[in-house]
Amino acid sequence: MKYMNKTIEELHELLVKGEVTSDELVKESLELSHKVQEECNAFVTIMDDTKGGEVTDNLLSGIPYGIKDNYSLKGVLSTGSSNTLKDYVPFFTATAVENLQKAGAVAVNKTAMDEFGMGGTGTTAHTGIQKNPWDHTRMCAGSSSGSAAAVAAGVYPYALGSDTGDSIRKPAAYCGIVGYKPTYGMISRYGLFAFASSLDHCGCLTRSVRDAAIVVDAMKGIDVNDMTSWDSSKINLLESCTGDVKGKKVCYIKEICDRDRYKNSSEETKEHIENFYKTIDKLKELGVEVEEVSVDEALLKAQASVYVVISCAEATSNMSNLTGIIFGPRGEGDNYIDMMKDHRTKGFSPLIKRRFVIGSYVLQKENQERYLKNAQRVRRLLVDRWKEIFKDYDAVILPVGSGPAKHLDGSLDIVDDNASYLEEHLQIGNFGGFPSITIPNGFINGLPVGINITGNCYDDANVLNIAYALESTMEYKGQIAKEVK
Repeated sequence: MKYMNKTIEELHELLVKGEVTSDELVKESLELSHKVQEECNAFVTIMDDTKGGEVTDNLLSGIPYGIKDNYSLKGVLSTGSSNTLKDYVPFFTATAVENLQKAGAVAVNKTAMDEFGMGGTGTTAHTGIQKNPWDHTRMCAGSSSGSAAAVAAGVYPYALGSDTGDSIRKPAAYCGIVGYKPTYGMISRYGLFAFASSLDHCGCLTRSVRDAAIVVDAMKGIDVNDMTSWDSSKINLLESCTGDVKGKKVCYIKEICDRDRYKNSSEETKEHIENFYKTIDKLKELGVEVEEVSVDEALLKAQASVYVVISCAEATSNMSNLTGIIFGPRGEGDNYIDMMKDHRTKGFSPLIKRRFVIGSYVLQKENQERYLKNAQRVRRLLVDRWKEIFKDYDAVILPVGSGPAKHLDGSLDIVDDNASYLEEHLQIGNFGGFPSITIPNGFINGLPVGINITGNCYDDANVLNIAYALESTMEYKGQIAKEVK
């Protein structure tokens, strides 16, 4: 009997009743890990010597899961999918992972990702490309590509991700699963490899909203090692998933969802928009009031540039410690400067080096006012606009991306400038630190697409409950990618 296609609560019940053991679950998960590795290249490390854990009252106890490779795990290779850390074994464990260990969760692998989280394709890991389990010619998106592929393929019910621009939520959409990043600071970032510290969020990928609530309930908590973390002990996400949303108010952004904007777009994009409006009708049937609001298009046009400037500046600063002197493979040279140059030139992919060039440029004193500070000002304008929206509405609901997963070679994809807002709007959730969740929203040409719900800071319980209620009207909870059934 297969078990890894079940929910966390179903697995817990089986464990408590003694119908399956934790060792059996771990064995199945490891076997599936190797199968999915062959097909999708989803992992950096598979921990074949993992044993089952003790089963307690905690829902996560004894159940396998995956850890994105930018979370430190003591004694286990943790590379961030970069050649600069290809042999790095941490001496401590990230707080979020420690919290799961305390809950009795059993890690079985480290998942591959875009190098240091800087990418949205799943194609820049030092171990190679991650393939979408629904269609191996398509990408998973990134950077949590390996985690998304593994959960979608049924390796385990959940895996950890990180999200700096959309790195949990877009892979979830492309792989037909749930991706949730909570309010900034709800989960400690201590032990997460820093990319852009003001944008980085820890989170998870699951196959149901309740599973996402269970996992984040266990991961969250204030941490003395992360001064941005906050006390969320009075928030119980699982208990908040009641499905009662009658009287809630939700909106969508006209400039992003207007059908007229996509008259000349691909058939996939047009169908994606129609799927979205069908889902809006389902929300209304649940008793949710849904309205259209307008946002200044100048702000929407600026969001992608704002993200590039701020994220690259913060990444350049955060990763200045990757010299090959303190840790990582030592570079060659006659002195330490030449050694660092050699290490960074050979160790980073072209994409990372381009981002560092941008970051260094905007951080230069003579350029800061024009680029970095202006980007910070526009970020504030975007966040303020969303905060205004949240005064009147419980959440903003929008389609994720311009359609299903893009082709890995890009040869069959239609590039549509009109769809840029669809591709970039999730970044606003990082600008403001807002709780944001993606859930499946049907299929186009046999490939999954997603819908996103974002709410105000600290209102995670409300956001998850709306997502849970909407999920209950659909048929996509718990689905496993067909190619690896």
